[in-house]
Amino acid sequence: MRLAKLLAIVSITLIASGCSWFGGDEKEAPDVPEQQLYQEALDMLESANYVAAIEKLQLLEARYPFGRFSDQAQLELIYAYHKNYESEAARATADRFIRLNPNHENLDYALYLKGLTAFEKDRTFFEKYLPIDETQRDPGSALESFQSFQQLVSRFPNSQYAPDAQKRMTYLKNRLATYEMHVARYYVKREAWVAAANRGRYVVENYQQTPAVPDALSVMVLAYNELGMTDLAADSQAVLDANFPGYQSNIQLAKKESLLSTATFGLLGSNDSPRPVQTAKPDQPETKERSWFSRLTFGIFDNEAESDK
Repeated sequence: MRLAKLLAIVSITLIASGCSWFGGDEKEAPDVPEQQLYQEALDMLESANYVAAIEKLQLLEARYPFGRFSDQAQLELIYAYHKNYESEAARATADRFIRLNPNHENLDYALYLKGLTAFEKDRTFFEKYLPIDETQRDPGSALESFQSFQQLVSRFPNSQYAPDAQKRMTYLKNRLATYEMHVARYYVKREAWVAAANRGRYVVENYQQTPAVPDALSVMVLAYNELGMTDLAADSQAVLDANFPGYQSNIQLAKKESLLSTATFGLLGSNDSPRPVQTAKPDQPETKERSWFSRLTFGIFDNEAESDK
């Protein structure tokens, strides 16, 4: 019996020592004071080491959720996520801070960071260096950014971030209005007159003082005439003439595209009549119609062709 007890004690000892050999008895990292941990996170942010800063701030939030640096750490975490291109994490952290701190003195900063993160979400390398029309892309992030900036400007008009937010709102408003007009032109080409008229009216009602408004009114005039709503068409034309006298729209050229035009991205088989060549100003070169080869090659060989002449 004594031998059995001795064997049991030896077995337990071996098992315990075996666990420690394989890391089962690792000691947890010693607790770092809150102020030291926060300062280390700030140092990481200053050195643009955003990954390490995020780890420090997450650790600070986990160990000191009600500490004196907890609120500021959440704001720094939003900024670190934004700079590290983690847009979803930045938005979620900003939403949580706004929800938990509705009367915080730095709430305007949280709203600004949320809007800025959405503003730059779709701005990729290709958009910065290639001529990509972002007005034809999905407007989800642009709309989210606009709403955040709008909330900032309306709630905190004297905030130091309000002027920049106002400028970005102007840009976003123009972008959203232009997107709506792309959709309206699509409906015009498909002769979906009700949908086209609704898109035009939406631009006029929600995106006033944007360059897209006169074209939106032109869409309404065309669509209402096609639908036989002559009174609404006349009213739209009157508004267009009163606010934009002499405005000439090319919306009449938006006809149904052929299959060949769709397959070649408008290079071949288009039913649209070409625009007239504008008279060049004295200080500008004469405008010439681009060939299909120039469009296909994005104008890369245009300069070489001119030099060979």
